[in-house]
Amino acid sequence: MNTRLSVVSIALLCLAGPALAQQYVYPAKGQSAEQQKQDEAECYTWAVGQTGFDPAKPPAQAAAAPAPAPAPAPSGGRVRGAAAAATVAAITDNDVGDAAVAGAVAGGAAQRGQRRQQQRASQQQAAQQQQAAQQHTADQTAGFNKARAACLEGRGYTIK
Repeated sequence: MNTRLSVVSIALLCLAGPALAQQYVYPAKGQSAEQQKQDEAECYTWAVGQTGFDPAKPPAQAAAAPAPAPAPAPSGGRVRGAAAAATVAAITDNDVGDAAVAGAVAGGAAQRGQRRQQQRASQQQAAQQQQAAQQHTADQTAGFNKARAACLEGRGYTIK
């Protein structure tokens, strides 16, 4: 039974490396190395139960940033711009052809600007979601470390 518990505790400690790397455990009441391993394994399990977070199984991180969406098919910005400019030119007795070209260019530019703005907003939202997920994981790790430390301190260890 003790051998199995030791193997499990060593495996848990190896898997949880980053979360436990910041804590040092000193057997303040002269506990043996074997007793310390057992206590650390039991406190690890207790901390997981208290916090609902297991540093050995952190939540999967979201993809770094989603690939930009493919550019949507032209939605008629140039055509609408050309039509509007041609209509205004016809009403004002100006050159309809030149006005249509100018309107098409302006309509296309406006459409591209809108597409770029949408892509920036999408990228910003993805970055905010990723940052929130990282902060949540950091908060969970801190809570786990506090719970584990409380358990070990209750068993007579000094934690730093």
